[in-house]
Amino acid sequence: MRPFSIQVPDAVLSDLRLRLEGTRWPDEAPGSAWEHGSDLSYIRALAAYWRETYDWRAHEAGLNRLKQFVVPLDGIDLHFIHEPGVGPNPLPLLLSHGWPGSIVEFERIIPLLTDPGRFGADPADAFTVVAPSLPGYTLSFRPNQPRLNISGIADMFTRLMVEVLGYPRFGAQGGDWGAYISGRLGAAHADRVLGVHVTLLSGPRESTPVPRTDEERAYVLELQHWMREEQGYGLIQGTKPQTLSYGLADSPVGLAAWIVEKFRTWSDCGGDVERRFSKDVLLTNVMLYWVTGAINSSFWPYWARRHEPWPLNEETPVRAPTAYASFPKEILHPPRSWVEAVYPNIRRWTMMPQGGHFAALEEPDALASDIRVFFRDLR
Repeated sequence: MRPFSIQVPDAVLSDLRLRLEGTRWPDEAPGSAWEHGSDLSYIRALAAYWRETYDWRAHEAGLNRLKQFVVPLDGIDLHFIHEPGVGPNPLPLLLSHGWPGSIVEFERIIPLLTDPGRFGADPADAFTVVAPSLPGYTLSFRPNQPRLNISGIADMFTRLMVEVLGYPRFGAQGGDWGAYISGRLGAAHADRVLGVHVTLLSGPRESTPVPRTDEERAYVLELQHWMREEQGYGLIQGTKPQTLSYGLADSPVGLAAWIVEKFRTWSDCGGDVERRFSKDVLLTNVMLYWVTGAINSSFWPYWARRHEPWPLNEETPVRAPTAYASFPKEILHPPRSWVEAVYPNIRRWTMMPQGGHFAALEEPDALASDIRVFFRDLR
């Protein structure tokens, strides 16, 4: 294990500027706005801001204020944040992000978890936070490294916590892929995991049960809409990721358009993405994918999900105590009656008043509070 700081070469930034200046823009169907994907006028404005105003070095310095490390594990140089808690007995907590996120999602919530007393909460609820970049994502990527599925990532994160950092037991929290990684930790490594807190649950996989309640019927409609209108990105990332990667690895505007559309569609922003995320936050997240060249590798969990057995199922349930924070604009909300076979030890189920898929960025105070309450009795 060695200390790490982000240091993007000047040549990479110069190349980025040239590519932004030389963007070849597509046309757009009249009156399209966001209906067919990323809005042309918005992406033009974002690219202009990126080129003329955005200051990567300032955000690089901000990220480098977090304590970061790299450790070689099974052919992967795993990058992670390791921020010690401030309190009488901080509990080790593993935070896992998803796609198309990164450690940028955790900048606001980490201090709320590590030093709750500073924000008017109980210092006894402090956590020592470990937040890796997922293997194959951004700062945990290098060309030709092994590709890992959800089970493989959970196994690697257990090694990080137990063997590298010396935490025999720890909590796990995550959203998107991070929610499934956390769930897998609570299934395959329940002896190590004190509890699992997630913002997304794994619903029925092979076939949807016959809905018998209003909640179940509402979920079927929600799922049908998702599959019809919003799942296109996942289908191509899960079937032909290599083909998609040529365009996104070569065009910074293409990469930004692919990623930013998800931040708008999946968040509680009322159609205005900058209600929830500033241009700087959006671009810093995109930059981590751009400067590392990791976009193709980041698609791998989608391929694995379609071509390998899904690790969250009734045969290997999540035995660790589980909490679910349901944000209203999350992409899917499977009913409790349909997830309890996979999550048989649900201790807490919180209906949040606002927020979406990127909860740690959208509602850091509410999420941090729910995490503290859940783990309070598990310490």
